[in-house]
Amino acid sequence: MARHYTLSKALILLWLNTIVHTHVLSQPWSPLDAPKEIAQQLIRDPVILSLASTDFGHIVHKNPFAIFTPSSVKDISKLIKFSKTLPIPFTIAPRGQAHSLRGQAMTNNGLVVNMTALNEFRNGSGIVVFDKETPPYVDVRGGQIWIDVLHATLQHGLTPLSWTDYLYLSVGGTLSNAGISGQTFRFGPQISNVHELDVVTGKGDTVTCSTKKNSDLFYAVLGGLGQFGIITRARIALGPAPTRAKWLRLLYNDFSAFSRDQEHLISFNGRNDTNAPDYVEGQLLLNQPSQALSFYPGSDQPRITSLITQFGIIYIIELVKYYDDSSEDHIDQEIELLTQGLKFVPTFMFEKDVSYEQFLNRVHDDELLLRSQGLWDVPHPWLNLFVPASRISDFDEGVFKGIILKQNITAGLVLIYPMNKTRWDDKMSAVTPDADVFYVISFLRIANFETLEALQVQNQQIIQLCVDIGIGMKQYLPLIKTQEEWVAQYGLKWKTIQDRKIQFDPNKILSPGQGIFN
Repeated sequence: MARHYTLSKALILLWLNTIVHTHVLSQPWSPLDAPKEIAQQLIRDPVILSLASTDFGHIVHKNPFAIFTPSSVKDISKLIKFSKTLPIPFTIAPRGQAHSLRGQAMTNNGLVVNMTALNEFRNGSGIVVFDKETPPYVDVRGGQIWIDVLHATLQHGLTPLSWTDYLYLSVGGTLSNAGISGQTFRFGPQISNVHELDVVTGKGDTVTCSTKKNSDLFYAVLGGLGQFGIITRARIALGPAPTRAKWLRLLYNDFSAFSRDQEHLISFNGRNDTNAPDYVEGQLLLNQPSQALSFYPGSDQPRITSLITQFGIIYIIELVKYYDDSSEDHIDQEIELLTQGLKFVPTFMFEKDVSYEQFLNRVHDDELLLRSQGLWDVPHPWLNLFVPASRISDFDEGVFKGIILKQNITAGLVLIYPMNKTRWDDKMSAVTPDADVFYVISFLRIANFETLEALQVQNQQIIQLCVDIGIGMKQYLPLIKTQEEWVAQYGLKWKTIQDRKIQFDPNKILSPGQGIFN
């Protein structure tokens, strides 16, 4: 009898929630209810609203009620506090470059906050480099993009230490996830290179935080998927900037040799270890578009294609060592030492020598090419996973060979490279596997509306296989839909995430597009 009562009560609550939710969607609040200074900063132009209803993924679409263009951090605080005064607070989605994949930077009938609007209100660019400090650092607005941070710091002979592969992303956006690339094994993700933050919480409080001041908020926000506060300023660690990069690609036909060599390369993981490589990533070569071979000399492309045809999948280690005038004379010797003993296919090592900025900004060239081909503003059914190193061979057999190769759907770019757990701070909200070394595996697909469904189905097959054979993976930039999946994603951190939400955003206002609490 008690079980029947519980079920009926649950159904009633679900019915009431549906009525309230429907009412909110069909009866949004009026700008006339807002204070004048907020109402004046709302944009309801249909064209601009349409732009804010999609993101880089071009898969999920949500219609905001309005766009909010703040002229100061105080405006964001006022907006959040106004929302809290309403019987049902509206949701708020901070938006930088909207490089999210499934609507994480969007909201239905809430407000999208244009974070880039703040960049012009502090010292022109919103970037201030402190080069006389020890160690040096840069203060950056949350809506600023990383390519501008690079340009500003290089003028002082300095550079951030940890990057993402694509630099046209906002600082607040990458710090809300983690910010990873081939430097992460050595310097940690971008969230491990932050000294201090200014944050507007879901209560509307403006707080400066660090590991020593308001540390509970600091750890919550970094990797927090926008759930606990909006990052309006970040203080980023800097180091001396190199000028050049030796950029190598080594081709493998054996996965065991490939993964063993990658893990060897990241074992030189000291921040100040001059013997360590500066960047280690990996890729797959299989049924990819022709531009996947553009790195290689034209005379070598036929034999690379022949190698792919022979083995089905070729694995690539991408290895970079930076240098400058003072180290130029012995850079070739350093490369020789790094590659000594590696088991790549003989004669299949390829090298470029480029400027430091050219290397860091390399994906922008791919972007321009894809835009020219009409392949940028299209669906991107990406999937990003963290896989324990102890199960990476199982992943290769089950996914790369058992799903990707057999199904023969155009895979796009597939990245695979290892990281060291010691470079992550587990007090932060970001989630990683329970493993000393784990791999990033990124399926960076480009779809049209004919292939989108097949690629999405394949993504789910990959996730399900990992669950079925107990690989213990975690998603990065998660594509999670249910509360049960979020609980599994966070694991032992779930209670901490719940407590942080109650503490910093009890009305569940912020970043509803993640779908964790909304």
